Amino acid sequence: MAFPKNVRLVEMSPRDGLQNEPGPVIDTAIKTGLIERLADCGLTHIEAASFVSPKWVPQMGDAAEVMAGINRKPGVRYSVLTPNLKGFENALAAGVDEVAVFGAASESFSQKNINCSIAESLDRFAPVMEAANKAGIPVRGYVSTVLGCPYEGDIAPEQVAKVAKALADMGCYEISLGDTIGVGTPLKAKRMLEAVAAQVPVEKLAAHFHDTYGQALGNLYAVLEEGVAVIDASVAGLGGCPYAKGASGNVATEDVLYLLNGLGIETGVDLDKLVATGDWISRQLRRHNGSKVGQALGGQCA
Repeated sequence: MAFPKNVRLVEMSPRDGLQNEPGPVIDTAIKTGLIERLADCGLTHIEAASFVSPKWVPQMGDAAEVMAGINRKPGVRYSVLTPNLKGFENALAAGVDEVAVFGAASESFSQKNINCSIAESLDRFAPVMEAANKAGIPVRGYVSTVLGCPYEGDIAPEQVAKVAKALADMGCYEISLGDTIGVGTPLKAKRMLEAVAAQVPVEKLAAHFHDTYGQALGNLYAVLEEGVAVIDASVAGLGGCPYAKGASGNVATEDVLYLLNGLGIETGVDLDKLVATGDWISRQLRRHNGSKVGQALGGQCA
């Protein structure tokens, strides 16, 4: 299959990028500033926050304030993660455009991450799906550990397909396939996608690949060849990987955009503005810029 002509980049940094940041809770103004800068880069889909208990995810405790503080740009979809009905109700009150639910392809990961089985996690999503449907709010589904689990090792592609199909059957308009610990390689990615695409149309699939082992861009190239046209990424590579101490996590949006530009694939995103945004948030957080492209071009855009 030929490469897609257009790719939609889903920006994860305000949520997946910041939720595991160590130290003091990041100021709400920094979060809203990041989101507004990302929208100004041309990104049209930004995961802005997570409506979860601040007891478990302190960095997301100001989700309602973040949503209220954004100067929303027309044509941009601001989504949030809502793991349960209470989270959805709070998100709805905050005026979100879209919500997401989060499952796993690994039983062990599901038990250790959210203290329930895969089947039980799907049951928990049912009232969220019902409420979202009534409210006319689209729901995106995530499947984590699609190319490997920190507890079980390799995950069978058929298991990934089973969970992805369950989420699609529940009403998720799009399923994001996550290599949570970044252990996948291009051939594994292709085989996993082939299995999932046999159950869920490739047009409804997105790639969410972490770069822990430096394989994310190669894996993205592999699934782009198979027709995937939606990619999750995080500016400056924000996010880290909690299961591999000191390792990188999310693939950097700047690096993905540079690849897509080189392939002649349209995104509508301005690389120079994106590099400047990655440099800005890295300085705000006083952390290393995890984007190779950001490091190479950052001096030109400072």
